[in-house]
Amino acid sequence: MQLSTYLEPFKSAVLGTISGNGYPFSSYAPFYYDGLSIYIFISDIATHAKNMQQRAKASAFFIEDESQTQQIFARKRISLQCDVKSISKDDASFEPIMEAFVSKQGETLTMLMGMNDFNLYVLTPIYGEATFGFGEAYNIGGEKMNELVTRTDDSGHK
Repeated sequence: MQLSTYLEPFKSAVLGTISGNGYPFSSYAPFYYDGLSIYIFISDIATHAKNMQQRAKASAFFIEDESQTQQIFARKRISLQCDVKSISKDDASFEPIMEAFVSKQGETLTMLMGMNDFNLYVLTPIYGEATFGFGEAYNIGGEKMNELVTRTDDSGHK
């Protein structure tokens, strides 16, 4: 099962980063997923940007809307632990990624692209978990870390 199938309905990810004082910080950002990596385009003023510039690690969390389930503990969710890298506006991959990003998120991104303080970050999953209800838990794995793999033990790890 491909991860992209499950991420398609989402427009934003809840991000977790570690601040300078060592405490976690959570917020959200619109994202684009190309089947391998998650891309976010945020301002340097954002706490997440500052945190990722200091520590190149983040989590991306996706969770089903509460109104979509009758059992609050059974919400579908995916959590990805990622390495982070900034992509320069001069990089050859910047334009194609942003075109796909705009296609998913809308024209507001086009306006933001002209702002100097906005930058593109790529979050590459190194580990992840998905839960789709009671007893339906998966690890994120596969050669390209983009597949759901049935768990083989109780620890949640491969």
